[in-house]
Amino acid sequence: MIVYGNSLSPFVRKVIVFAAEKGVPLEMAQTFPGGEDPAFRAMSPFGKIPAFSDGEYTLCDSSAIVQYIEAKHPSPALIPVEAKARGRTIWFEEFADTILLQPAGKIFFNRVVAKLLGRPSDLSIAAEAQETELPPILAWLETQVPESNCLVGDTFSLADIAVCTMLVNLGHAGAAPDPSAYPKLVAYRDLIIARPSFAPIIAAERKILGLTG
Repeated sequence: MIVYGNSLSPFVRKVIVFAAEKGVPLEMAQTFPGGEDPAFRAMSPFGKIPAFSDGEYTLCDSSAIVQYIEAKHPSPALIPVEAKARGRTIWFEEFADTILLQPAGKIFFNRVVAKLLGRPSDLSIAAEAQETELPPILAWLETQVPESNCLVGDTFSLADIAVCTMLVNLGHAGAAPDPSAYPKLVAYRDLIIARPSFAPIIAAERKILGLTG
């Protein structure tokens, strides 16, 4: 299996962590959004990352990819079978990919991605997103962290991967949740991203970005 993209993308990181938790080996093909390589565009016609191949079978979109991996490698289960747990897991993935992405994407692009790609940025957009859009989302997440430190039931799942991969990007962009305001969320995030599936990726990314501490 090959994933095309860069782990600084929260969607690419989602796939990498998901596969690592499954014990499924992935080959990484470094690719940036909008890449014009014909083989990449055959898999991802709109230039989005991640793209994915398993032999001759190809996909693009992180949600589709993790569903494929789950179906092909069902153990350990990261998407519950029980109806209510499955529904809640998919909700949290969708929440992360759409609602949390809105401020996180603005912050990360304008503070990190634009510089890496040599594109224009607007730091006022990032500041506005951090000050006005992000707090109510983090406040809601603070209410969702149970004592189990797993968003769905008492078992680590795709829900935790999807939410925490977005929180990683906030940290990279200097917008990590304040532990005094969101103590449960920060403790939960720290526990999840310390897992062996997350920690080495984050460390490598921080080195690339010149982040310390």
